[in-house]
Amino acid sequence: IPHTPDGTVLITGGTGSLGSLIARHLVTEHGVRDLVLASRQGPDADGATELVTELHHHGARVRVRSCDLTDRTALAALIDDIGPLTGVIHTAGTLADTTIDRLDADALTTTFAPKADAAWWLHELTRSHDLALFVVFSSVAGVLGNAGQANYAAANSFLDALVTHRRRQGLPGTSLAWGWWQREGGMTAHLTQADHDRMTRAGIHGLTDDEGTALFDTALGHGLGAVAPVKLHLPTLNRTDTVPAVLRGLVRAARPAAREATAPAENWADRISALAPEERDRAVLDLVRQQAARVLGHSDVDRINPGQAFKDTGFDSLTAVEFRNRITTATGLRLPATLVFDHPTPDALTGHLLAQLGPLDDGGSSSPSMLRELERFERQLFDNRPDDETGTAIAVRLRSILARLDAPSTAPAAATGGDQVLDRLADASESELLSFIDKEFGRASN
Repeated sequence: IPHTPDGTVLITGGTGSLGSLIARHLVTEHGVRDLVLASRQGPDADGATELVTELHHHGARVRVRSCDLTDRTALAALIDDIGPLTGVIHTAGTLADTTIDRLDADALTTTFAPKADAAWWLHELTRSHDLALFVVFSSVAGVLGNAGQANYAAANSFLDALVTHRRRQGLPGTSLAWGWWQREGGMTAHLTQADHDRMTRAGIHGLTDDEGTALFDTALGHGLGAVAPVKLHLPTLNRTDTVPAVLRGLVRAARPAAREATAPAENWADRISALAPEERDRAVLDLVRQQAARVLGHSDVDRINPGQAFKDTGFDSLTAVEFRNRITTATGLRLPATLVFDHPTPDALTGHLLAQLGPLDDGGSSSPSMLRELERFERQLFDNRPDDETGTAIAVRLRSILARLDAPSTAPAAATGGDQVLDRLADASESELLSFIDKEFGRASN
């Protein structure tokens, strides 16, 4: 890679996961002998002392400095203190994942300040330095897009544009729009196995340290500008229905005829409407649970509890968007990105999806909504079994309700109250029915 052997290289985020990897790589593979590693925590960062000791053993001079990269004055002071630089590698960054409708100024600032703002200031503050190397760590999120990362994608797109701007001015510049790395820590520390599985299903596999550093060397060795070192799995991409525009020269698009051949003969609404009333709720719930299990990487749909909140099963904003997309594809309904927040459990979402079908012909049933609500209540009851005392109280109340339902219409005047209850139940809305059940069970359990 281009550098002056006796020059100083500044690595922002240098004590982080990727920053420390690149620092080791520069020293052990490229003979860099003077490094400054800047980060917010500086010498107090986890592993900083061990990293410095290791690099000293390889003959390098390493200085670790604490610097708030979101403060231009602090960054300028750091660069003045270091002296002449021959290389800058900007690896710092922060995530603030959220969906577009929840994206606010704070989320934008969180991602832009340490990545885009700091990159621009590094550009400005080193104009008088004789740099052989100016590298920024961007992300493929800015090239392909990624659910829940509009702010992060925009910040990284700025880095790509900055490098193009520098090169047009005759200045060195390389922007590496990385795919995801297999190594844990730093900005990927929060990723779960479900997150990794989701990215793999999208056709992007994780980079090993050796693969990443080899791509780093290749990009710099060939003097490339804005490039995307990403590990694509083309067979997976070939099977996807939607291919990002930038990849269409690499991926063989699925033939429309093939997609049409696999499409169901009737749409989802027709299939659900054709079911018996008591089967509809179960069919829709099965769909919801199956798709939730897939985005979370579960092979067993039974791990999705119908009454448990999506957020408690491992959903985050990115998973929520993928889940919404899957439900949209399966049903043909237009659904918001906030679907799992607006309808926080599989049961609640099932009710919402059924409501989207509108009035259904239930073969003369006078209260289909009531039957659906009773079925949902039954499922909740047995999926979350109550303790013995509560279970006994519920059983007593159910027997009381059944006795009233079985009472003949010619019952004596003493039963008039029961008949009135039956009349109210027959005409009750879903919310009224649930309110009645809650009230009755509440009384029984007091």
